[in-house]
Amino acid sequence: MKAIINGKIILKDRIQEDCALLYSNVIEGIVPQDNVPSDAEIIDAKGGYVSPGLIDLHIHGYLGKDVCDGEEESIRTISAGIVKNGVTGYLPTTMTVDMKVIKKALEVCRSLKEESKNWQGSEILGCHAEGPFISESKKGAQDAKYILKPDAAFVKEYSDIIKTITLAPETDENDFAAIREICRDTDVVVSMGHTSADYDTAMKSVNAGVKHVTHLFNAMTPLAHRAPGVVTAALNSDVSVELIVDTFHVDKCFYDLLWKVKQRKLCFITDCLPAGGLPYGEYTLGGAKIIYRDIVCRLEDGTVAGSVLHLNHGVWNVYKNSNIPLYECVNCASLNPATAIGIADRKGSLDIGKDADIVITDENFEVKKTIIRGETKYEA
Repeated sequence: MKAIINGKIILKDRIQEDCALLYSNVIEGIVPQDNVPSDAEIIDAKGGYVSPGLIDLHIHGYLGKDVCDGEEESIRTISAGIVKNGVTGYLPTTMTVDMKVIKKALEVCRSLKEESKNWQGSEILGCHAEGPFISESKKGAQDAKYILKPDAAFVKEYSDIIKTITLAPETDENDFAAIREICRDTDVVVSMGHTSADYDTAMKSVNAGVKHVTHLFNAMTPLAHRAPGVVTAALNSDVSVELIVDTFHVDKCFYDLLWKVKQRKLCFITDCLPAGGLPYGEYTLGGAKIIYRDIVCRLEDGTVAGSVLHLNHGVWNVYKNSNIPLYECVNCASLNPATAIGIADRKGSLDIGKDADIVITDENFEVKKTIIRGETKYEA
């Protein structure tokens, strides 16, 4: 048994002070500090926050490594890097590249998933396949020559490792046949993104099984009063939504509004690229050259390509630029993502019996210690 003392414990509905968090490989309880068992190993949070582990549903790379490298070393490096940002579990995210490359990347993640429960890095919770079933007009930084029509057979073949598939619903012809088959035969979460769908098509796709929206506002039809678009469908339905919270991809003025509308359906993501954790410079993404300056990456033609965001910084960005309580900002990067991909029974909060995935931070949410399944994986 271990006990974290002198911390502000972030629960899903409040922040608890003057108590200790008890854990083994799972959360054992929260007790007054003077009731800590005498034989417990004591960890001093030194007045900082004690948070559930963060979960990133959408991340392409880190420290110069790309999920689409299809190499074990790349996944190990990404995992060992983002654990320092408080990420205890994540979905390595592929993009629209050659299908052979996508399959190799998924197979590598599949082979490492069990091992990742015990290594010195963030746990692989599954994968997010962002494409290749997207709209050319909303491809963003993805390569149009690799775009394909939705293929349920591919998703079903890899449904043991794919947790989320991003696709453009308007490209799924015959009354969303692929979406319906995926939802009928697998537990994969179908997410609409990189899509030029109109409002009616988006809403019909939700009725067909779409449950999630990839990086809301970015690479989709916008909210307009006579052409509502995918954004409006996302706000007007019960789907969960991702938000890149680097203050660039979506202006911070939207944070309060989105929280009021989506509540526990709002999921913070990084959409981080291989340039994450590295200095300004030139890097690659899916074989394309990207230029990293300030807080954003762009292709050579200026197209925005993604972020270099740390998820703990994203939580703090929203907290400092909104009226959303800190515990709800943390939920958006822990409980809400866990709920979106169906693992909230064991991840995402400090409820008794859940995996002891814990982050200790300072007063500014900078990570000091990351604990996964009760084992310390990172200490500053």
